[in-house]
Amino acid sequence: MLKVLFMMVFMIPLFFSTYFWILVQGLFFIMSFLFLLNFYNMLDLSNLNYMFGIDILSGVLILLSFWICSLMVLASMSVLKTNFNSLTFIILILLLLFSLYMTFCSINMLMFYISFEASLIPTLLLIMGWGYQPERLQAGLYLLFYTLFGSLPLLLGIFMMYSYWGNVDLNMLLLFNFSFESSLWYISLIMAFLIKMPMYMLHLWLPKAHVEAPVSGSMILAGVLLKLGGYGLLRLMPFLMKIGVMFNILWITISLFGSVVVSLMCLRQTDLKSLIAFSSVAHMSIVISGLMNATFWGLESCLVLMIGHGLCSSGMFALVNICYERLGSRSLLINKGLLSFMPTMTMWWFLLSSSNMAAPPSLNLAGEIGLINSIIFWSFNSFMSLMLLSFLCAGYTLYLFSISQHGLLYSGIYSCSSGKFNEYLMLALHWVPFKLYYFSDWFLYTLTLFN
Repeated sequence: MLKVLFMMVFMIPLFFSTYFWILVQGLFFIMSFLFLLNFYNMLDLSNLNYMFGIDILSGVLILLSFWICSLMVLASMSVLKTNFNSLTFIILILLLLFSLYMTFCSINMLMFYISFEASLIPTLLLIMGWGYQPERLQAGLYLLFYTLFGSLPLLLGIFMMYSYWGNVDLNMLLLFNFSFESSLWYISLIMAFLIKMPMYMLHLWLPKAHVEAPVSGSMILAGVLLKLGGYGLLRLMPFLMKIGVMFNILWITISLFGSVVVSLMCLRQTDLKSLIAFSSVAHMSIVISGLMNATFWGLESCLVLMIGHGLCSSGMFALVNICYERLGSRSLLINKGLLSFMPTMTMWWFLLSSSNMAAPPSLNLAGEIGLINSIIFWSFNSFMSLMLLSFLCAGYTLYLFSISQHGLLYSGIYSCSSGKFNEYLMLALHWVPFKLYYFSDWFLYTLTLFN
């Protein structure tokens, strides 16, 4: 906590320099490596104070937040170099990062709720201020009202928890083996996180927000904000075990059915951003299914898949933005034959697309294998949905790659375009963490805490 406060104070004089955003991005990377070096010390929730603490679960997601925010600055060079409200843009990213840090560090449930909702405001301003089309106002309203609809019952559930137990600290509730037995409390506590994930039938805000958001908004939405729901469910899972035995089958059934339907919808998309956004819904659906069966395989693998999806999906949105800056469109009718137009980018399309379809070696593969195991152990009848989901995931990813990279070049393009150094650096920093073997060892070492 003190590191982040020091960083925020230290950045204030940098705003008066000409290229302040370069210094801000450098500090983001420094903070990422500070967490990286201090990773093995995050063993419990007691290393800060009574309201804030870091363990392995929150430490991994804080590291992901710093990493994605630094890449957001790197991906938004077109906004920052034009000096069009660039100071406001950087301040919003800082506020978003601070709210995410507070969310993942909070031990107190009320502080967690405040930080959880505070992350909505900078995201909304990013979409409405730097979006591409007039429909961004409607997308912002969808994001606002869907999230607030589920968040008010969560606040009431926290108040009910305090009135019943006299405490809302995670450490104290775990110490006294506190567990909910009321279905009303269960629904009120879980609905906000299911909307944030998002679960099928509660997902309509996500494609709209992704399509209308700037590249930085899409990267933080796919990279970190969708993981807030999974993080909240993982934190509250010990309190929901008794009542969850009756209700979890409902969420698993909806998620498995919805993942197949959303995967079929991906095969009919013509907008690149919309296709990747719907694929995020499909991936988060299998995360919900694995998390709700409350097995060791499911709990450890959902965190692995959330980290892998955060890096992979953020990189694919960055790739789409690179093509959009050259061609002025995200339509597959225009973004085709890019192998001839941008030959050097095809390799990155292949690497990130293969990771998106969980091809080895990637964190997505490890996460999906564990989730499939946990779901089939929970109920063998789910194998048909999982089989269709895996097949369709490979199908729409190959559809995206083949249509965009192969075929005839759009007749309105008569030149060849190469990528810039900062774009290659950004894509490499998205992809390289997939292949770090010690990165996987951290998960295998620390996820045993869930057992």
